[in-house]
Amino acid sequence: MLEIERKFLVDKNKWSPSGKGIAIKQGYISDDPERTVRVRIAGEKSFLTIKGKSIGISRTELEYEIPLEDAELLMKMVLNETVQKTRYKEFVKGHDWEIDVFDGQNKGLVMAEIELESESQNFDIPEWVEKEVSGDKRYFNLWLSQKPYDTW
Repeated sequence: MLEIERKFLVDKNKWSPSGKGIAIKQGYISDDPERTVRVRIAGEKSFLTIKGKSIGISRTELEYEIPLEDAELLMKMVLNETVQKTRYKEFVKGHDWEIDVFDGQNKGLVMAEIELESESQNFDIPEWVEKEVSGDKRYFNLWLSQKPYDTW
């Protein structure tokens, strides 16, 4: 499956959650530039995800639900720090947005993501969006596991 995603910083003074978030903990088993392998625990569910190399804002993504016990075992094998965040979902003018409020060493960072059907798809940017960071690798979760936000 092809993932087409844009990332934005969120103005914390203009956005507040409209619903309940889900706690996420994730870590990377492989950080090879050609592919990454991530394990994620999101609430009571867990996933193994393989992502290909980004080309623009697109990349191949394969995600599989796995038993929670397997995810907990894989978490002990991650390469760097785990990324901890709470994910909120917002529906804005016909589009789903995911807003991640980071915790731990990435506390203070709030980002929004929107997945698109094509790189040229039009969408309305919510008033709480501050700046696009889609092309800035520092805001990729893999980077945040290696160089947390509190070290910038």
